[in-house]
Amino acid sequence: MSDAHGQRLATCYTPVIMVITIDGPAGAGKSTVARKLAARLELPYLDTGAMYRAIALTAMQQGVELSDTAQLIELARRTRLEVDCGPTHSRVRVDGHDVSEAIRTMSVNQATPFVAGVQAIRDVLVDKQREIGRGLGSFVTEGRDQGSVVFPQAEVKFVLDGSPEKRAQRRHQEMLAEGEDIDYETVLRNVVLRDANDAKQWAALLIPGAAIHIDTSRMSISEVVDRLVGHIQQFTG
Repeated sequence: MSDAHGQRLATCYTPVIMVITIDGPAGAGKSTVARKLAARLELPYLDTGAMYRAIALTAMQQGVELSDTAQLIELARRTRLEVDCGPTHSRVRVDGHDVSEAIRTMSVNQATPFVAGVQAIRDVLVDKQREIGRGLGSFVTEGRDQGSVVFPQAEVKFVLDGSPEKRAQRRHQEMLAEGEDIDYETVLRNVVLRDANDAKQWAALLIPGAAIHIDTSRMSISEVVDRLVGHIQQFTG
């Protein structure tokens, strides 16, 4: 799909208040697809996973034990999170400090499930995500529970999935490109562990008709984005 056509799509869609959610497991390409889709439609992009990562990073920096649920909850409640949602980026600040790159390491990846698995922390961040959403109006958001819990009223909901091996391969390549020294087997184990912890969050979206389910295992990122744009175009007529 050409850039010119993408520009026409953006002109068509942006006057309409539209919330587009993208959920699914780690490594399915959600973040990259969401950024590119938001850029195509000229809509803000909300990376909610970065918010959980930010709390995990802060816990690590402050020496909070990941097994200490009470301290993690208190940390989440007192931490000032700011998310700058642009069409091509999502910058995250914790108490005024930009942590957008620091939250992408494997150590933060491994710590994040301890944070994301605590319902009281999810409640805090869901409230924050809804607050951000109200301010944005129209936006593309991705995570684990965006269409099922945070924005159930979203006009268009997607679930991206893929085989664990393919998703781990994608994530491994991303981490190597970012300078992280990590082996594929470690990334695969982390992906499988996160699947076991996270799958229930988007399970409701797998009911027929609840969301559009796309297996990205054999698709390039550009093909996935084009597929999503096609569905959105059908929705808007």
